Amino acid sequence: MTKAPDEPRPLPAAQKHPLDNVVWQALATRQACFSQVAGAARRFLPEIGPLAGFAAPDEPDYEALARLAGSGFIAIFLDAPFQTRPGWKVVGGAPLVQMVWQGTELPETPAPEPIVRLRAADSAEMIELTDLTKPGPFGARTHELGDFYGVRIGGKLAAMAGERMKVDGHTEVSAVCTHPEHLGKGYAAALMRAVMRGIRARGETPFLHSRADNARAIGLYEKLGFRHRFAGHFVVLARD
Repeated sequence: MTKAPDEPRPLPAAQKHPLDNVVWQALATRQACFSQVAGAARRFLPEIGPLAGFAAPDEPDYEALARLAGSGFIAIFLDAPFQTRPGWKVVGGAPLVQMVWQGTELPETPAPEPIVRLRAADSAEMIELTDLTKPGPFGARTHELGDFYGVRIGGKLAAMAGERMKVDGHTEVSAVCTHPEHLGKGYAAALMRAVMRGIRARGETPFLHSRADNARAIGLYEKLGFRHRFAGHFVVLARD
């Protein structure tokens, strides 16, 4: 594991924007302390999640990625659908969109229920909710990546949202999910605003990722001021 202070480093000349090749950028700069490194590949610690990236996506180092994947899963973002490679099998994936907040303000809209700050002690409940709702990978230490907020109904975690990847000037809004019994009550929007206010208070811009076919979620994100920046694919791989 490579450790580094939570300080942005200069982008390579070929990298035109911090959100280009965003997984690698996060793991090579502000979140290097959460990364494992092999050759020209990096991944988040397994207890955080399977996301990984290449230093040069046009020349991907799949040999190094194999060392990081071990016998588990690994997930990468691609500009185009994954092309079959010897030694790898696809176990999941979908078209992906990256969206960036382009709003000017976040109104102090009253939340339908009290919003609470989630802590390490809430990790098991967070994992249970994300396992049920599938907003994306969430591990035992994912909560360490940033601030997380939730809504409790009857003492049980009903909805949550938080932060994941961090690059120069930007923080990702992630793990936005609501228990199926509590959909349509405005919890996701209220929680996202809470997360986004924290990001904006640091002088950063919120961004996020979504499956391209998740029209319900994308509609919410657009109402909150997010706009499409990138369309690509994510793929979940395992060694064959």
